[in-house]
Amino acid sequence: MIQNIGIIGAGQMGSGIAHVLAVGGYDIMLTDTSNAQMQKALKLIKGNLDRQVSRGKLEQVEAVDAMARIKTVAGLPELSHADLVVEAATEDEDVKREILADLGKVLHPDGLIATNTSSISITRLASVSGRPEKFMGMHFMNPVPVMELVELIRGIATDEVTFAAVREVVLKVGKIPTNSEDFPAFIVNRILMPMVNEAVYTLYEGVGTVEGIDSSMRLGANHRMGPLELADFIGLDTCLAIMQVLYEGLADTKYRPCPLLVKYVEAGWLGRKTDRGFYDYRGETPVPTR
Repeated sequence: MIQNIGIIGAGQMGSGIAHVLAVGGYDIMLTDTSNAQMQKALKLIKGNLDRQVSRGKLEQVEAVDAMARIKTVAGLPELSHADLVVEAATEDEDVKREILADLGKVLHPDGLIATNTSSISITRLASVSGRPEKFMGMHFMNPVPVMELVELIRGIATDEVTFAAVREVVLKVGKIPTNSEDFPAFIVNRILMPMVNEAVYTLYEGVGTVEGIDSSMRLGANHRMGPLELADFIGLDTCLAIMQVLYEGLADTKYRPCPLLVKYVEAGWLGRKTDRGFYDYRGETPVPTR
């Protein structure tokens, strides 16, 4: 039975996963290489819990109990007794492989590992963990407390016991699981990221402006956010990383990342998290940067 869950990475996804799992009754150990980032994550989680209480989606006592279930820990050895560890580090395969190889050495033999990767091969990541049969993909959507879907992805060696246990966690916290095969970017990002990339091409080729492209998709296709606004929310570096996985993994030119997307990432304009992307967020109202 899973009760103690470790989470590696206290960024946007890691903090969101910690939030949801704690509300669901699990005891959370959150770790990150940066103590400042962990403190920032705790502040963010508390703010989001308070917002849920103010909107009537959560009782005050539930929010207090959830915060009490989350503790920060110094490093991977502190996760050794976890029943399940969710890796939610940056979308970089080399970084993830290093973390997972180290985790596999300290986690007790029966411990399960799930990765929140949004695009990278589960089988490749599992191969360095030392326990490929107890490893699988558990891809939450962003923002985690709001989005209902979780993609579940088996690696080639994932056993049924592991899959069933992780699926049970997803159901217990009120999310809806969907099964995906272990192909580049899985289901959601296989469809979503090429659309975002095509929107960047539409801007790059001068077909439309930033505001024109976003308003067209909001009003013409009933999307809640325009694709460029969405890219800024996700992070342009993450969008580029997923497109590179698709391009390299499927060897099809239709997945070639737009040069403008590459240029923005090279400039460090990564979207909301750096205050500049396709929009400039440094003022009261976002302003297109192109």
